[in-house]
Amino acid sequence: MNIIIYIVVILTIFYFLLKWWSSVSTKKMSKNVRFLTILILLILAILFAVGGKILLTLPLTLLSLALVKLKGLSIIQIFSLFRLIQTLRRSGRFSFNQSENSNLNTISVTEAYKILNLDINNKPTKELVNKAYIKIQKKIHPDVSPETSRLSTIVNEAKDIVLRDIS
Repeated sequence: MNIIIYIVVILTIFYFLLKWWSSVSTKKMSKNVRFLTILILLILAILFAVGGKILLTLPLTLLSLALVKLKGLSIIQIFSLFRLIQTLRRSGRFSFNQSENSNLNTISVTEAYKILNLDINNKPTKELVNKAYIKIQKKIHPDVSPETSRLSTIVNEAKDIVLRDIS
């Protein structure tokens, strides 16, 4: 039902824009088009100045995830995988260009909780840790995609650290 309302509103706006477009002189029209172009460019400049890192990083990461051939993932799963990769990249533990030997450093307890999407303030149970671990591993296990073996080892290490922390 909402889509019908949206279509009616969009078509009404489109009708009034076309009506205005046909009745306006070319001088006024070019002035308004120039003003709208400048306004849109200013809005885009402000958007990129404020949130450019996020706006540009997400599409590039999603494209790079497509390169590692992860098949059958929903957009929510891809977004949670994006958050995992960003957490690891911020801590310096993951880069698409690094060799596999660069991940030998141990992960801190807080990073391990972030990797498994667990709250550090509420000590999770062993079952909850295993459930979070399995949820992530189903997406990135090397059997699913060989290119994600580094991510899988990092998640294994995070699980071990969290289990040691709650024991």
